[in-house]
Amino acid sequence: MRGLVSTLRACAMPNVYAQVPDGGWGWTVALAFFFVEVFTYGIIKIFGIFLQDLTSHFAETNSRVSWVISICVFVMTFTAPLSTVLSNRFGYRPVVMLGGFLITLGTFTTAFTYSVTQMYVTVGLVSGLGYCLTFLPTVTVLSQYFSKRRSLVTAVASTGECFSLLVLAPAFSSLKDQVGWRRCLMVIALLQASVIVCGALLKPIIIQPRSSTEEKQEMQSPQLALRQGQSKYELENEFTCTSIDSVDSGVQTDLAEGPAQTAHPELEGGESVGGDGGEVSALPSTPLRQPPQRAEEPEEPPLPRRGLLDVSVLKDGGFICYSLFGLFATLAFFAPQLYIIELSVGCGMERESATYMLSTMAVAEILGRLSIGWVLNRGLVRKLYILLVCTALLSLVLVFFPFVTEFWGLASCCAAYGFLLGTVASTHIPMLAEDDVVGIEKMPTAAGVYVFIQSFAGLAGPPLGGVLVDITHNYGSAFYSSAAGAGLGALVLGLVRPAKARLRRYQEKSAAEQEREQDTDDSDSVPADFLEVDMVDESRPDLAV
Repeated sequence: MRGLVSTLRACAMPNVYAQVPDGGWGWTVALAFFFVEVFTYGIIKIFGIFLQDLTSHFAETNSRVSWVISICVFVMTFTAPLSTVLSNRFGYRPVVMLGGFLITLGTFTTAFTYSVTQMYVTVGLVSGLGYCLTFLPTVTVLSQYFSKRRSLVTAVASTGECFSLLVLAPAFSSLKDQVGWRRCLMVIALLQASVIVCGALLKPIIIQPRSSTEEKQEMQSPQLALRQGQSKYELENEFTCTSIDSVDSGVQTDLAEGPAQTAHPELEGGESVGGDGGEVSALPSTPLRQPPQRAEEPEEPPLPRRGLLDVSVLKDGGFICYSLFGLFATLAFFAPQLYIIELSVGCGMERESATYMLSTMAVAEILGRLSIGWVLNRGLVRKLYILLVCTALLSLVLVFFPFVTEFWGLASCCAAYGFLLGTVASTHIPMLAEDDVVGIEKMPTAAGVYVFIQSFAGLAGPPLGGVLVDITHNYGSAFYSSAAGAGLGALVLGLVRPAKARLRRYQEKSAAEQEREQDTDDSDSVPADFLEVDMVDESRPDLAV
C-alpha cells in the first residue's frame, strides 16, 4: 500500500530537469496533445456534417446555424486569459481536466436541445469554455518540454485535428445517417471524455541548473565518493569541510621543524594528534559509516511562481503586429471547412462523396504540418519569413474556390488549402516562443493574450461567410472573407520584425542613457564628511610645509 501511495505521489510531482529535455516525459505530453487536438479543433472542423440536418430540422438559415460554431470559437479564444490565470493559480493539470469535463457536458446536452438558441448555450458557451481550458494549457506545457525539436514535435502532435477530418468525419457522417444526429452527438461526447485522461498526463516541468542539483546531491550523500571506489583519505573531512591532505584542514604538520601541532587537540570520536619525532600518532576518525536513516518521501519541488496575468507584452510593438496577424488569419481557419460540403453539392457531387473533400483537406493538412515542422527544424530560413510566405499563398488559394465548378478542380483547391492551412495553423501559436516574437519566458502569458485577440475573428468568420451565402445564394462566396483575412494577416505579419527591431533599439538607447546618468551621478557625488589630508613622511622633515 505504501508503495502504491509513493507511486501516486511521484506521478503527481513535477518533472525536474537540469535543462530542457527535448524528450523524456515530453513524448507523453505530445501524445496527450494529439488527442486533445482530435477532440477540440477536430470536432469543431467536422461540425459541418450536421449543417444540413440542423437547418432542415430547426428550419433555420445557414447564418443562424453557423453562429453555433462562431460562439464556440469566440468563447474558446475570448476566455484564453482566464485559462492563463487558472493555470498559473492551480496548475495546468486540473484546468485541462475541468475543460475535458465541460466539453463532454456541453456536447452531450446538445443532443437534447430543441432550438438553435439552446445550442448557442450548450455548444457555444459550455463546450467553448471547455475547449479553451483544454487546448491552450496543453500546447504551453508541450512547448516547455522541447527546445530544438519544438517545431517538429508540435507540428506532428497537432495533426490530431487532421486525423479527425480524415477518419472521424466520414465515420460520424455514416453514423449520423444510421442513428440520427442526436445519438451521434452522444457518441462524440463519450469519446471527448478521454480529454480528462489527457489532462492527468500533463506533469509540469521545472528546469534547475545542473550545478545546484549536483551540489544538493553531494550534500545529501557524503559517502558517494567512497561508493565510487575512492580512498577514505580522499574524502572531505566533515569536521573542517576541507581535505585531510590540505594544510588548512585543522591538522598542521611541520616535519622539518618540530612536532606536529593541531588546532583541535581533542576531537569528538578521535584521539589527540601530535607526538615525538614530528610524526602524527593518530588521525581524527572520520565517520565513514553512518547508521541507516529512514528513507524520506521525496518532497515536491516548488513550482516557479508567476503573476496571474502579465499584460506587459502589450507594450511590445512586434507582439501587437503578430496579434493582428492572428486576428485576420483566423478568418481563414473555420469557414472553408464549414461550407465545403455544400459547395461540393452545389457543383453536382453527391453529399456522401462531398464528405471526402474534408478528407482531402485532412490528408493535405497532415503533409503540410509535417513538412513545415521539418523545414522549421532545419533552421535554414527565419521561421517568421516561412510563416509569412505560407499565409500569403493561403490567401491566394482561397480566391480560386468560387471559380471552381468541377470535381478535380475543387479537389485540387482543397488539397492546396489543406497543405497551407497545416503550415499556418500548426505554427502560429508555437511561434510565440521564438525570440522574433516574445520568447519562451513570456509565452504562457502572451499565448493567452494572443488567443484573446483572435477571438473576435473567430466570432465573425463563419457568420460573415453565412451572410454572403444568404445574399448571393452561392456557397463559393463564403471563401471571399477568408481570402481577405489571410491577405491582411500576411501584410501585418511582415511588420513584426521591423517593430521588434525598433523596440530593441529603443530599449538599448534607454539603457545607455540610464547608465550614462548613473556614471555622472557617481562622479559628482562626494561624501559630506570627506576630509582631504596631506600625508607627510615624518622621516623626511624637508618635505613638510
